[in-house]
Amino acid sequence: MERLTLSTLGAIAGDAVTGPRLDPRSLSIGLVHLGIGAFHRAHQAVYTELAAAATGDDRWGEFAVTGRSATVVQQLQPQDGLYGVLTKSSERSTLHVVGGVRTIVNGGGDTAATLAAIADPAVRVVTLTITEKGYRTGSSLGVLATGLAARFRAGAEPISVVSCDNLSGNGEQLRRLVQEHADAAGPADFVTWLRQCVAFPSTMVDRIVPATTDRDRAEAEALLGLRDEGLVVAEPFGQWVIEDNFAADRPAWERAGATLAADVAPYEKAKLRMLNGTHSLLAYLGALHGYSTIAEAVADEQLYDAARALQREDAIPTLEAPPGTDLAAYGDQILERFGNPHLRHTTIQVAMDGSQKLPIRLLDTARDRLRAGAVPHHCALAVAAWIVYVHRGQDRLGRELPLNDPLAPVLREHAAGSEEGLVDRMFGLREVFDEEIAGQDAFREAVRDATTSLLKLH
Repeated sequence: MERLTLSTLGAIAGDAVTGPRLDPRSLSIGLVHLGIGAFHRAHQAVYTELAAAATGDDRWGEFAVTGRSATVVQQLQPQDGLYGVLTKSSERSTLHVVGGVRTIVNGGGDTAATLAAIADPAVRVVTLTITEKGYRTGSSLGVLATGLAARFRAGAEPISVVSCDNLSGNGEQLRRLVQEHADAAGPADFVTWLRQCVAFPSTMVDRIVPATTDRDRAEAEALLGLRDEGLVVAEPFGQWVIEDNFAADRPAWERAGATLAADVAPYEKAKLRMLNGTHSLLAYLGALHGYSTIAEAVADEQLYDAARALQREDAIPTLEAPPGTDLAAYGDQILERFGNPHLRHTTIQVAMDGSQKLPIRLLDTARDRLRAGAVPHHCALAVAAWIVYVHRGQDRLGRELPLNDPLAPVLREHAAGSEEGLVDRMFGLREVFDEEIAGQDAFREAVRDATTSLLKLH
């Protein structure tokens, strides 16, 4: 079967298939994205293309940079940057071909091109999806800081840098980290320009984007009539809340359904604690029970009840509702989305990088409840499920559970040995449990009780 390219694009047809909203050949580069993976392709790239089409603005073609892997380059370069988003609801599947990615380079091997793109005065926005661990390892942030320094030397045009990762106050965190790079290596006038002419708006992003399977590729080929190596899969729901704080021009993202807000914090806090927190709980409990997908896990009445209780009893009491949001209804909507059987978002995929995710998805909630004098038993259950996942390394059927985590060797070292003292050994990990959380005897005891119960079950 022929591959999706600009030359074959005209052949697509069908009620369930749509093509790019603007001619990809007409787009000039106005945005650089660091960390192009499946989530970005199904989320911000779609919003940007739709915003450009809504206004007829052809200045927002994307210069995309991968992480260390060249896989996405190999997928998209032969396709002229084109790829499909296969949207799967409970009733039907539709496919939209996105044409906004005009250049894609390997972040592990083409740094010079990336720095030149960030320095280009026609580029007014840099966006990032480098995952939670990317803010700790720092390689992408070093490239960003160096690119901004090159931009300063090239004429100091203002620019906005937009984090789209699941971090509380992601814009402020990104600003601080880039500032640290600049303070360490940059001249004083560059540091001043960075403070005055570079904006770091915070955002909240939400769309479930499971790993693409061979079954998904076959379905997309049947719809498209072409082979698409860059296909991504997504649910129908999407949300993007962006702090209205920009230093230069930007795409009209609000025309594509994004929300521009003076304060993103209530949205991001609700999402991190209610969606991401319950996602992690279902991933670890579901994996231990032998469920391969989140949809299977949430279909288990016991696990569903645990997720709902985490939302209502632990998370909601710590939250300020975003404007117009009923938090209980929001939680129910999340669980309904998790139950979409066609997404096949695997428990193992969501379980990745637990040492990076738990502090912001669960332990911050636990901290606030403990400060209020309450013991967050459902947060404790989620933490216990992670501990047993790491300790046992297999589900109740004896199948291996891979530990994909930047701290994997350290986690294995602490989790090794007898079940007695397991929780105390894991609580000694200061990279995960800070002194305040580790010193909360009531929380530690709740985790210990939940761990004991899970070990008996598995």
